[in-house]
Amino acid sequence: MLNWSALKPAVKLLRSQKVGILPTDTIYGLVASALDFDSVERLYEIRYRDKNKPVIVLIGRISDLKLFGIKLSSKLKKSLKRYWPGPISIIFPVSSPRFSHIHRGGGSIAFRLPQNRPLRRLLKKTGPICAPSANPQGEAPAQDIETAKKYFANQVDFYIDCGEIKNPPSTVLKIEGNTFIVVRKGAA
Repeated sequence: MLNWSALKPAVKLLRSQKVGILPTDTIYGLVASALDFDSVERLYEIRYRDKNKPVIVLIGRISDLKLFGIKLSSKLKKSLKRYWPGPISIIFPVSSPRFSHIHRGGGSIAFRLPQNRPLRRLLKKTGPICAPSANPQGEAPAQDIETAKKYFANQVDFYIDCGEIKNPPSTVLKIEGNTFIVVRKGAA
């Protein structure tokens, strides 16, 4: 069970630019502060992730989107409340070079506002975090800490264990005009 007492130690570590493994609302994630270039680059190296492929960013509140230069109309805010909080990641245009370490030149980033309250509490204290699934590219996502440790051993700074997680990854939606298009079917 994902709870605050399990997640609390990660706050200081993520604020200190550490990279680790923790349970998200869907699956275990390899996590790093989204606002720290070096941490995100390290995440890519550890995961052997394609350097041109962006990662999903978890946020603690809808207003965190402003940090990335995203301005929401009142109509879009209302639409987002149908999906968030929940296991749905939504792709927004973010072309600022300041965030090229996340969007990798693609001009967009997928964000998710998790359903789990303790995880949102962590995000409100750490700020947004990058959270691709906890697996090297090409391998199955880790469903437990033992598998994550086999994948990453001492390459990461911390592990937060919340037992086995067998959820599918998040559904990914893209906004086109006033419509949400399914890019990847997953949880929800």
